[in-house]
Amino acid sequence: MKGRMAEEHSGTRRRLRPIARAGLVVAGGLVLVTAGANIAMWTLSSDHRSDVAAAPSAPVVIVPGARVATDGTPMAYLRGRLDVAIDLVEAGKAEEILLSGDAGGSSGDEIASMLRYLLDHGIDPAIVRSDRAGLSTRETCERAKSMFGVDRAIIVSQYQHLPRAVALCRAAGIETDGVVAYCECRQVTEIRNNVREWLAAPKAAAEMLLRR
Repeated sequence: MKGRMAEEHSGTRRRLRPIARAGLVVAGGLVLVTAGANIAMWTLSSDHRSDVAAAPSAPVVIVPGARVATDGTPMAYLRGRLDVAIDLVEAGKAEEILLSGDAGGSSGDEIASMLRYLLDHGIDPAIVRSDRAGLSTRETCERAKSMFGVDRAIIVSQYQHLPRAVALCRAAGIETDGVVAYCECRQVTEIRNNVREWLAAPKAAAEMLLRR
C-alpha cells in the first residue's frame, strides 16, 4: 500500500512539473512585456518632460482628472496638477487650460471640482475649457485632438503617470511636452500609484501600436 501511494505521489509530481514550468514561462513573459512597455513609455517621452521652469510654451495646458474628496475638493494628486497648471499660466507658458476628467466619477464630479479650484485661485474662467468625458489618459489625449482641436500642448501629471501621458498624447497627434506635478501624498499612495502605472504601460503600448 505504501509503495503504491509513493508511486502515485511521484507520478503526480511528474505531471505537475511541466505545468509549473509553463507557469514560470508565462510569468516571466508577462514581466518582460511589462518592463518593456514601461521602458518604451519613458524612452518615448524622455526629451519631453520637465519642471515648470524648463517647460516650453504651448497654447494649452491639459490637466487630467483624478479622485476628488467627499466634500468635492481636489485630493492631493489632482491638487498638485492644478497648482502646476496655474503656475504655467502665471509664468506665461500656457494661454489656456483644458480640464479633462470624469464628470460622473465614483468619487464625484472631477470637472466641477477642478474648475472651482481654478476659479478660487484667480484663474479667469474665459481661458478654461472642459472635457467632461475624459475617462482615461488615452481618451483625454484623443478627445483633446479631435474635439478641441489641440495640436500643441503641455500635459501636467505626477512623475509616475507623466511618461505614459506624454507618449499617448504624442501618439494622438499632439505635439506634447509634460510637466511634473508634485504630490503631498502618503507613502502608501505613492506605492499604489507606482504599481498602477507599471501595470498600465502594456495597455498603453498596445493602444499606440494599434493606431499605426
